[in-house]
Amino acid sequence: MDISGVIQLIASSAEAFVALTAVRIAVQKKKAYGWFIALTFTLFVLFNCTRIFSLAVPEELDALVFLAAGASMLWAMLLIRKDP
Repeated sequence: MDISGVIQLIASSAEAFVALTAVRIAVQKKKAYGWFIALTFTLFVLFNCTRIFSLAVPEELDALVFLAAGASMLWAMLLIRKDP
């Protein structure tokens, strides 16, 4: 694995940590936006892993995963904005 692959693995590890932290926010603080942030970063990890490990995933599915991640984060931001 080249240096860019190692960097992407480190970035994916950070994204996984963010996802776990967001689940903790959702469960302990009972904040719905935590679930959407967790979903976003889980999808980012999935997206990155398909690229790092050169998995045979159709481009359309990759694009759909990326779109779902963006939509999930947008929804999370709207919920955060509404949160008192």
